[in-house]
Formats: sequence, C-alpha cells, structure tokens
Amino acid sequence: MILVLNSGSSSVKFRVVDLDDPTAGERGLVEKIGEPGGVPDHAAAMEQVLDGLGAIPIEAVGHRIVHGGSRFERPALVDDAVLAALRELIPLAPLHNPGGIIGIEAAREMLPAVPHVAVFDTAFHATLPQAAATYAIDRDLARRYDIRRFGFHGTSCAYVAGRTATLLGRPLEELNLIVLHLGNGASATAVRGGRSVDTSMGLTPLEGLVMGTRSGDLDPAVGSYLNRVAGMDFAAVDDVLLRHAGLLGLAGVNDMRTVLERRAAGDEDAALAFDVYCHRIRKYVGAYHAVLGHLDAIVFTAGVGEHAPAVRAASLAGLQAWGIEVDEARNAAGERIVSPDGARVAVCVVPTDEEYSIAEQTAALIRG
Repeated sequence: MILVLNSGSSSVKFRVVDLDDPTAGERGLVEKIGEPGGVPDHAAAMEQVLDGLGAIPIEAVGHRIVHGGSRFERPALVDDAVLAALRELIPLAPLHNPGGIIGIEAAREMLPAVPHVAVFDTAFHATLPQAAATYAIDRDLARRYDIRRFGFHGTSCAYVAGRTATLLGRPLEELNLIVLHLGNGASATAVRGGRSVDTSMGLTPLEGLVMGTRSGDLDPAVGSYLNRVAGMDFAAVDDVLLRHAGLLGLAGVNDMRTVLERRAAGDEDAALAFDVYCHRIRKYVGAYHAVLGHLDAIVFTAGVGEHAPAVRAASLAGLQAWGIEVDEARNAAGERIVSPDGARVAVCVVPTDEEYSIAEQTAALIRG
C-alpha cells in the first residue's frame, strides 16, 4: 500500500492507494491545523491519519509537491539534501511548497522506516522545448533567478493522457492531445506522444486560463500600473491577482456551479465571467492545435471539466471547421466521449486521479 499525502498550510489530504485495486483504500482530510477546533500542528495531523489507518501496512509515502523548479524533473527519494533543496525553492511557490515540506517532515518523523518520495506537479513539463519554456527577457537575469515556464498539474496531465489513450484504444505515443484541467486552478497542456510540449501555466500557477480566484493571462504592466496609480505595493497586487481575481473577481463567487446558476437566472456579471472563462479556453485550444500541427483529442478533466457540460460546449463552440464538435445529447449525459461519431477530433471527458498517479510514480521509484 502507498500512502499519498497532499499537505497544505492548514490541512493534510491523504489516501491509501492499492495499485491493484484503484477503488480500494482509505482516504480523508484533516483540516484546521493550528486553528481553533483543529489539531495543533502537522505532527498531530499525521498522528491522527495513522491512528485512523490502524494496521494497514504502508510500503512507502508519496508526497505531492507543487514546484520542483529546474532541480527536480522526476520524482525524488526524500533525504535531508532533498528537503534542503525544497526549502530553497519556496520563493517559486510560496503558497504551496511550505505546506508540502512541513508535511514531509511530519510524515518522516512518524514513519521513519519507510521511503518517502516527492512527486512534483512541474516534472511532467520538463519535456517542454526551449522555445516553449523560455520567456523573452534578459537571458542572464532569467538564468540567475531560474525564470522560465515550468507548468503545473503535471501529475493530472500524465494520468489523464494515459487514460485517454486507453479510452480511444490507441497507443499514447501516436496521439496529439490537448488536456484541459479545469478546477479551481485551471490549465491547458499540449501533449505529443505522451510528452508535454506546451502548457498555459508558467513560472507560477497564475498564468494562463481564467481560474476560480486567479486572473490567468494578464498584461504584466498591470502590476506596476496599480503600484503607480493606486499606491498598491507588490504584495497587495499579488493578493489581488491570486486571491481576488478570476471568477471571484468577475462574478463575486469562485465556484463555477454558482456562476452557472446565476447566469441561468440572468445575472450579467455571471454571464460575462462565463464568457471570459470559455473564450480563454477556446483561444488556447486554437493555439495548441497550431503547436501540435494536428490534433487527435481534446480532454476535459478535474471538477469543472468533468461536471460542467455548458463549459465544454461553449469552450469548443464554432470550431466545427477544425473537426472539433460536441454532441449535445452525449455532453448533457456526461458520456466519456462527447464528440459525434466519426468526428476528426475526439472530445473526451476523463476523470483525473492525481493520488493514484502519485502512487504509481512512488512505487515505480522505490521498486525500480
């Protein structure tokens, strides 16, 4: 059994994965760590997790780490040197990596006899060509501070790409895919033969598609403009773009289900938020179609991608001339393939399972 941990600053999400039976295994969430009504720290959270698991034998622990920078392009067996390197990478993901590091430290203390593996959201995108990964800024500055496109949602993209190949009954090596991971965070990734060749998130998870609370693509001068005209320092600008933008900034709510309800009731702000959200996706689909040269399938995954037929239909509307079309009945029914029979480009809905992907990568490293 592989224990998969996703540790945040105030929560630990866990799952025990049996690779032979993906439906089996305990899972849960410890919340409010260090807050009133919760456990005091991550060590206490881990103790609660392990008490709940009882006598379940744990072969290894896989830890989700958001950002591996340029140092970690594949899963890493955690030791003191790896932990030190992860701490040095905190400036690249100050909202995510600290919680992951604290979770590793607590888990290693509670389970010192089993191997711990860090699995990175950025690793799948290590295959990006230089032309896709490189920002057009001063090259010496970029090298000094490791400024490049890293991309995220890599564990999800890798899992979904493989499951799409199975769904279509074709080898992954033969497929050109666009994976649309649409949750509270959202990204688009161009995948050629199982390898990431372009992706919408960049140095951080802020770039790209419109998200629940993040702006996505934005003129970089907006920050300096707000500094000049509104007197906002860069911490305040970061806060606005990361936590008060996206659907929340446009419609006042960050949940697409509520946006859809308000849109149906005639709310103009919700309607605009929906239109901006889907327009951005359609633009990336067109761009990545060009990057790939030809396209075999578009894949929707994660909470919004899997459960919002209206988003799928609106995001691909008007692309029939490219062989991209959504069948209304299949889409509404939530089928796995929602394109019409004989469509040149398959449109698929494939549930993601990041925990299982982390467990697979953990097992491959320790057993290999």
